Amino acid sequence: MVSVVIINYNTFKITCDCIASVIQHTRNCEYEIVLVDNASPTDDPDEFLRLFPTIRLIKSPENGGFAKGNNLGIAAAKGDVILLLNSDTVLTEDSISLAVAELKRHDRIGPLGVRLVYPDGKLQHTARRFRSIRNELLDLARPLLKLLPYERRSALMLNQYFRGDRNTWCDWVSGAFFMFHRSLLHEMPGNKLDERYFMYGEDQLWCLQAQQLGYPSYYYAGTTVTHIHAASTAPAKQLQLLKKFLALELDIMAIQKGKTLYYYVFTAILTFKEMMRYYIKVFALKVLGRNIR
Repeated sequence: MVSVVIINYNTFKITCDCIASVIQHTRNCEYEIVLVDNASPTDDPDEFLRLFPTIRLIKSPENGGFAKGNNLGIAAAKGDVILLLNSDTVLTEDSISLAVAELKRHDRIGPLGVRLVYPDGKLQHTARRFRSIRNELLDLARPLLKLLPYERRSALMLNQYFRGDRNTWCDWVSGAFFMFHRSLLHEMPGNKLDERYFMYGEDQLWCLQAQQLGYPSYYYAGTTVTHIHAASTAPAKQLQLLKKFLALELDIMAIQKGKTLYYYVFTAILTFKEMMRYYIKVFALKVLGRNIR
């Protein structure tokens, strides 16, 4: 059985849309929905039970963040396969059944992700490589990489160079649709998902920990899920998020390499590259009136 764990925090309408899409489209596997309300100050969690009486509702006494909320849901779940599903996703086909069938085809597989798109159909880049000095330098030389054939370029880099058009092993996948065998948790630190990050970066950390245990991540292109993922266009908000993401990326690198010379060289390159990209985005928004993803 697949346990679909969904976290709600003040997103009643989109969470309802997500639950309804799971119920409507999941046909070819046994599943349950475990909804964790992370102490939403404005939502009445009992309203979910009124609309969806078959779900299992967990009321967290606090907003402990994404990881802690998911661990609460997993503790109450009965399935041998766990799917962490963001509340701002919408299924349009039987994605859960297709994904679990693919998961069970592979031995020693870590977290599995699927093809995610924005509501306008544009691809979200969810099959990722871990950052490295080499990859950051290659990314800075993006025009030269375009001289390589697509197959070689995408296999080398993944991330934004990959069109999401084939199944592939990767370093990490998005937490918006994050499926794994429950047995994987038995080997993870504390036998649960690491809770050190309150929000953002958890998926990358969990995939790193699974990979270190010999369970690489996998991207499955055989089904598509819509992920709303509404990002702010305000420059001040983007800068705030950028600083947070930079801190998370550097923390992940410290876990991988320690605070060695490699770490400090990587820090300088990544900070330069991301700040340059930020100012290009600000220019495009203010001068050209375009928001660049």
